[in-house]
Amino acid sequence: MLAIPLPFVMSLLLVIIAILLFTKLPIEGKIPSLFIILCAVSTLVVGLRWTSDVAIFRFLQPIFASFLPVTAWYIFAKAHYRGRISLLHLLGPIVITVCSFWFQFWIDAIDVILTMLYLGYGALLIRYSFSIPEDVRLCDAERVVLAERIAGIMLLVSACIDGVLSLDFIVYGGEHALYILSLSYLLLIPTVVVGVIIVGFSTFRAEPETLSDSQPNYSTDGRIDSPLKSVRLSELDAKNIVHKIDALMQEQEAFRDPNLTLGRLSRKIGTPARQVSMAVNQVCAMNISKVLNEYRITYAKKLLISSEDSITDIYLSSGFQTKSNFNREFVRITGKTPSVYRYDTAVILVK
Repeated sequence: MLAIPLPFVMSLLLVIIAILLFTKLPIEGKIPSLFIILCAVSTLVVGLRWTSDVAIFRFLQPIFASFLPVTAWYIFAKAHYRGRISLLHLLGPIVITVCSFWFQFWIDAIDVILTMLYLGYGALLIRYSFSIPEDVRLCDAERVVLAERIAGIMLLVSACIDGVLSLDFIVYGGEHALYILSLSYLLLIPTVVVGVIIVGFSTFRAEPETLSDSQPNYSTDGRIDSPLKSVRLSELDAKNIVHKIDALMQEQEAFRDPNLTLGRLSRKIGTPARQVSMAVNQVCAMNISKVLNEYRITYAKKLLISSEDSITDIYLSSGFQTKSNFNREFVRITGKTPSVYRYDTAVILVK
């Protein structure tokens, strides 16, 4: 029976997933599809490198491997801040490419640089995961943050596996290299791919809303590698921002927009996104996603009492996109499921 190495199987599966995403969801699936293709090619090169030992694959393997953490970080970072990527992020892959031309002389340098890339970008992803992305739908923000954090952890794990690989070359002459690399890609690629798909489907980009003269359009500095500032707002400033948010929700029912993002919310009230997020955390002791869901649940409770609409119609009208998310948040806030809440309230009103 023909035995097909794991990298080839994974590469084929990744190509199929990329094609399905691109054909079924040409807009949302475009960026995830391109990243998945990069992962598929990288995995294929790994398989060819360790099964055929052809020089060209020894040359290509570290180059493709160097682009994976940079590209993964870029996709998540674009969800946090609009702007251009600094060309400095290409420095690592460029150095790896140059060193690969003299692979036999720079093999140790290549291993060290690759490890540093995976450690560095893994740490960046984890750091970013402690803030709400500006261009992600707030209803999806928590799962995107979780996916980002897990992707960062997996990059760190991959860096550790690279250390094990180097040790294998020192002690055993690379005898177990294929198995170690296969394990690394089996852990890293699927996890990061799932994370990229989640952020791709959860990102909503639209033309900025028209702002009045009293609501200036705040934006980032044009670079997506801006530092995550943690300067605390004054109590008065934080409360004023939260008051603006409350007024927007009460007067315009902005929470009913399922595509509302932190970026769009910040532009509506004329306040930088970072300050919006910090103000809500300071005043409400929870993130903006949970605060938004509280407005949605309050609205849903009113509809459950005052209308005979189905629960599906109610959660869609309230701004939720999935019934599971609606039920989870409803139970978190009220301690009851929507159907039980409607029944209990009806019994009380009858009495």
